[in-house]
Amino acid sequence: MPHKHPPSKQQPDPEHGGKGPSDPSEKKPAPPQGRGLMSWVFILGLLAIMLAVMSSGRSGTEVRSWDRFKALINPETGRLWTPSSGSPEPVIVKNDRVVATIAPKTDGVNPSDEPAPVFVKIDAGNREYYLKELDAIGVDHTADTAQSVWMNLLLTMGPFLLLVLLVWFLIARSVRSAGGGPGGMLGSFGKSKHRVTNKETSSVSFNDVAGIDEAKEEVTEIVEFLKNPKKFQRLGGRIPRGVLMVGPPGCGKTLLAKAIAGEAEAPFFSISGSDFVEMFVGVGASRVRDLFKQAKESSPCIIFLDEIDAVGRRRGSGFSSGGHDEREQTLNAILVEMDGFEPTDQVIVIAATNRSDVLDPALTRPGRFDRQVHISLPDLEGRLKILNVHAEAITTCPNLDMERVARGTPMFSGADLAALINEAAILATMHDKEVVDQADMEEARDKIRFGRARRSRKIEEQERIATAWHEAGHTAVQALLEDADPVHKVTIIPRGQAMGATFSLPEKDRYGYGRGYLDATMRVLCAGRIAEARKTGEVSSGAAMDIQMATNYARHMVLEWGMSDRLGFVRYAGSDTSEVYLPEKDYSPDTARIIDEEVKAIIDGAFKDAEAMIEKNWDTVCAIAEALLRYETLQSHEVTTLIEGGRLDRPTVADLLEAERSDPPSSTPTSSAQPDADEEPGEGYVASPA
Repeated sequence: MPHKHPPSKQQPDPEHGGKGPSDPSEKKPAPPQGRGLMSWVFILGLLAIMLAVMSSGRSGTEVRSWDRFKALINPETGRLWTPSSGSPEPVIVKNDRVVATIAPKTDGVNPSDEPAPVFVKIDAGNREYYLKELDAIGVDHTADTAQSVWMNLLLTMGPFLLLVLLVWFLIARSVRSAGGGPGGMLGSFGKSKHRVTNKETSSVSFNDVAGIDEAKEEVTEIVEFLKNPKKFQRLGGRIPRGVLMVGPPGCGKTLLAKAIAGEAEAPFFSISGSDFVEMFVGVGASRVRDLFKQAKESSPCIIFLDEIDAVGRRRGSGFSSGGHDEREQTLNAILVEMDGFEPTDQVIVIAATNRSDVLDPALTRPGRFDRQVHISLPDLEGRLKILNVHAEAITTCPNLDMERVARGTPMFSGADLAALINEAAILATMHDKEVVDQADMEEARDKIRFGRARRSRKIEEQERIATAWHEAGHTAVQALLEDADPVHKVTIIPRGQAMGATFSLPEKDRYGYGRGYLDATMRVLCAGRIAEARKTGEVSSGAAMDIQMATNYARHMVLEWGMSDRLGFVRYAGSDTSEVYLPEKDYSPDTARIIDEEVKAIIDGAFKDAEAMIEKNWDTVCAIAEALLRYETLQSHEVTTLIEGGRLDRPTVADLLEAERSDPPSSTPTSSAQPDADEEPGEGYVASPA
């Protein structure tokens, strides 16, 4: 048990003007700061330069005696250096020495082929004696005062001194900007890079968030707590310290967090997980501490950590290079700071991620992130609300049916729907329209999902025929199967990477897959290759995506959904996480062989069924293909007419252009590539791009 020392008698009494030992206002005197490292570097560099300059003035060969020196410089017996001007070099008399320049190869003193200096040391007090001696032998001499030495020193070290002073100034300013805190010159790196939004700069509210009503209801409690915290403290309740928002990208996680701050009229500290990590070790943890410190000073407030999986990944997973892990230290700092909240701290941490499966369990436990709010892709009603919110910013035509647009955009996120509205407005502007109509909405949807239509691309006739029969095979089988989604539109106009596509219109949002729907979809995927091969007599790479989708469906049916009679009600797929570098296989090689056989059997069965349907309805396939070659794009009602044996009488694009040239004043009907506004525009996913 630790021993407690009694209080000292010399401590000041708070009642008599002194400060007690627990007075927080009492501050210890700052320890004297020693000379910094840069100061010593500067001094040592200066001394080195001075020594170099001084030593440069003492270069030369020393002569031990004055008589020997006089013999070397005597005009009659010596070899004093005489340049091309004809006059010997003068002898320089300094305070402590006499310096002369003698000719090459002079009695072994200068064995080189160039003139060199020699000097003899003298007593500074007897300097006049040596001057008289030089006058006596008739040697020209000059005096070198101490001022010339310092001038030489200044000229030599002046540029370097200016450079050192400039660097010193920049470093001193960096230290001052860092506030003199821990880290010295690098202290500014430890400051948090968050962005603060308050009620004056943010106007986002719950009215701007649509399609996620359940998520809004869950976070309403947070708004109530920030507005009236005593309401919860009255019964002893504690508001969740952290809320983790999980969902696919673009579903509105960040927007919902901003709406919480806007509704509560509280400061909003926003930072991304990647902003914590820098090249310096320990910077991430320092920024975490600085962020939470400023947040507590501004409470009540909200801290929003976007993409928290950048620093919150599970510790000790995957391959590690060893040594210190900066990301783990940052995560530890977040864990400690969230544990340090007091019950009265009105600070709520909201984090967002689309990879909750890789987060550390210590981060998601109750007490840190007490609540997880799942934000999924919007359903039909949610998409309609989102479209209406974004459509308020554009001018639409009166008969624009947003519900049909919502039906045709399954699996679209909120960000996709916002981009759809924006693209439709851009398309209408480029066509000089006054309002955005149904055709603009459909073209914008197709552009976002599949890319821009490439109408100018020149396609060989043989490839065009193969594409037409390929899409006709998809369309015929999809229209004839009851369990498949209804056909909406089929086209052979290239769009994105696809040479053509068959579009479907789901009648409802699908959150699960039945066996009948899966079998029908796989038959539709196989029908394109079958029709194309029967028409052209060969197979091509146009069915690459169809093969990929069919294989994925079959493997999911066998590995995850238990739809194989031989393997039964067992899951064989590994865990879905990016932390595993090698695929998991918790089954024997014999089971792996059975899995491969079952996958192939499912696809072969779908292929045979589709082949039989194509054989039975070949005339229908040919009628649809010929109509595609003529019109390029067919709507759902036109496909139905062809299946029932009817014919299409509408003009082609070439006929419309010819009519426009022959009768310019006449109005041009809507092209088949863009349906009329009264046609049903929606479509779901591309069932089988060629």
